[in-house]
Amino acid sequence: MALNYEYHQYLDKYLNLRKSYRQGFVKFVSLILAASLTIISCSNNEISKSSSVANSSPNQDTLNIWWDKGFNPEEDEALRQLVSNWENTTGKKINLVFYTTDSLGEKIRRSLKAGLPPDIVMSFKAESSPNSRLAWDNKLLDVSDIINSVKNRYPKDILKTVNFYNNIEKKRSYYAVPIHQGTMHIYYWRDLLAEVGRSEEDIPKEWDAFWEFWKQVQDDLRAKNQSKIYSLGFTISPEAGDTYYLFEQMLEAYDVKIVDSRGKLLIDDVKVRLGIIKVLNWYRNFYQQGYIPPAALKWLNPDNNRSILNREIVMTPNSTLSIPVAVRQDADIYKNKLGILEFPNKPSGEPMRHLTMAEQAAILSESKNQKLAKEFLKYLVQTQVMKDYLTKAGGRNSPAMETVWQDSFWTNPEDPHISYATKTFTEGRIRYFHTAQNPAYSRVLDRNIWGEAISKVIVKQISPEKAADEAIQKIKLIYEEWEK
Repeated sequence: MALNYEYHQYLDKYLNLRKSYRQGFVKFVSLILAASLTIISCSNNEISKSSSVANSSPNQDTLNIWWDKGFNPEEDEALRQLVSNWENTTGKKINLVFYTTDSLGEKIRRSLKAGLPPDIVMSFKAESSPNSRLAWDNKLLDVSDIINSVKNRYPKDILKTVNFYNNIEKKRSYYAVPIHQGTMHIYYWRDLLAEVGRSEEDIPKEWDAFWEFWKQVQDDLRAKNQSKIYSLGFTISPEAGDTYYLFEQMLEAYDVKIVDSRGKLLIDDVKVRLGIIKVLNWYRNFYQQGYIPPAALKWLNPDNNRSILNREIVMTPNSTLSIPVAVRQDADIYKNKLGILEFPNKPSGEPMRHLTMAEQAAILSESKNQKLAKEFLKYLVQTQVMKDYLTKAGGRNSPAMETVWQDSFWTNPEDPHISYATKTFTEGRIRYFHTAQNPAYSRVLDRNIWGEAISKVIVKQISPEKAADEAIQKIKLIYEEWEK
């Protein structure tokens, strides 16, 4: 398996730091550096089993698979092991290529245009992934036979996320397979709360009181000469997917429905406009009051991870367990210092539903190896195979199959982060994005309309009312263009 030189350098540094840690030479600093290097290695690097996959001629015994690159080496190694097991079992070969989350969609589009597509693609940005749009254009293979064979192992709602409409064949069907999922939690430093005489038990459940609590923590830390620390690690740049993810979570908090469960656009409702304005004001107030770091205006997806690991912020929302996984080698930090929370109750007093993304594997309809691709996905969705893969990957992503939850790895109370996330899923406090119902909304997220609106309000100091109106017009235009 050929890795590029730059990735080798980062990986070697990461492993050396972990070795140093185990030998007792470094502790927290080495973990932070290791986490940073892990994230950096995900930036623009691509690693593949074959350096010429994109140009290789079709081979009936070889699969070309493009997979979303993990945030830590264990994730990629777990997939390589899975692939190796399948190769040994079947005698077939796989050319496996990892692409970064932000580059994968464009790579797929270019491969289709060039007539050299891979067979299987796995996208992490499922909430704005091209899958619903590809299915609309008849670019994905119907995999209903795979889904139906394991349908009873999945929650019903998660299957809706892969049930796409094909506008060429005029039908709705299953065009992808859920692999794993992630939902947003809040991560924070318990020891920073302790510095100002507070603990987890003091964190309110009510909406306004919850956010006032974190503001007061920053004020008290600043009074103790921690002048550079910020309380709220909100990503607010137009470039980051984390920006629209959190904004959508805030829309959920204020019961603002941009689309209904069928994907129908509801944005002409005056209540929707007022809700968007309210959320934009919510962001602006925190920023103007000095509780969000100015650097957050330029953050990309990994930067809130870096900032909390560097103890520049007290708390941050994140859609996977990448933050605790980065410090798992230090039991004291993992179990005692780093905390995890669900969001507070909505302003209405109702419990919050956590927005959830289900990552999916799909077979391109122009695949030259459709039969072999289906064989691989049928192998992957076996309960034991999926258990082995996700546990070896380290737990950053949670299972999509209910049968996999039964493994003690996900429910062990001795693991405060994985077991907490599992509880959020299994007790039903989640809601999936509605992009599968209408691919136009996945385009709204992909364009990061909400990130642009936040930037206008904070940077250009445009009124929330005007920014909301401009966002509404852009969304309507996207829908109009899609429906032509």
